[in-house]
Amino acid sequence: MATKKTLKLVSKVIVLGFCLVFIIKFAGQNILRQYIIYGIGDCKNIPVLCKQPDEKTLTPEINEEYINSLIPQVFPKMSISIPKGFNIVQELIKRRYYKKKQPENNAMIYLLRQEPGAFIKLYPDVKKQGISNNYEFIRRLMYANLNKINNITDAFFIIMKSVFTPDIGPQSICRMVEFKLGEKRGFVNYTMARPNNYFDCNVLDAKGNFFKVYIRDAGARLDLNKVFAIISTLKPID
Repeated sequence: MATKKTLKLVSKVIVLGFCLVFIIKFAGQNILRQYIIYGIGDCKNIPVLCKQPDEKTLTPEINEEYINSLIPQVFPKMSISIPKGFNIVQELIKRRYYKKKQPENNAMIYLLRQEPGAFIKLYPDVKKQGISNNYEFIRRLMYANLNKINNITDAFFIIMKSVFTPDIGPQSICRMVEFKLGEKRGFVNYTMARPNNYFDCNVLDAKGNFFKVYIRDAGARLDLNKVFAIISTLKPID
């Protein structure tokens, strides 16, 4: 069932892509924007499409005492330390379990790692726009804004933003922040509204590895500083 849904999603993105080429060539920006709205939705039903990270880049200080309370977890491609009471799964990019409806009382962490240059290999055409590594790709995706579509590249990243953003609760109150944490940097999209908090963490290390850490915090036990402490423990395993 998950494979069928993924194939439908990929097919939709491909069809949208071909249509976008036609529209951008023969129509204007407003028509392109309306086509995107018709295909995936607008800012009313997907508010994150019109949100961008806050202007200030966060440089959080990590609580070492809290890190010492975390439980190390080792997977085939990565390791991380997490709090007690969370189930944890490492996923592949072709699987999208964090989109599936799960019992809301389950505290879950989903992990994904992509090697340096992985997104450029998947979408080589972005190199024509000066995007040459995972960080530049993710940054362009996070800053994509439905109200600022000027060309087909903007439209592509809006579509990718809609696909790449997991369930983060009520998007109308979600925040997006950019951070720098030692040799790691990236973006966290989150909502904090009881009974559950949601954190969509997109992390890149100095070597260009990309990590996605999606946290469904049932019971709202975590805050942003604790999440930064968790993702500071990420390490690739080759």
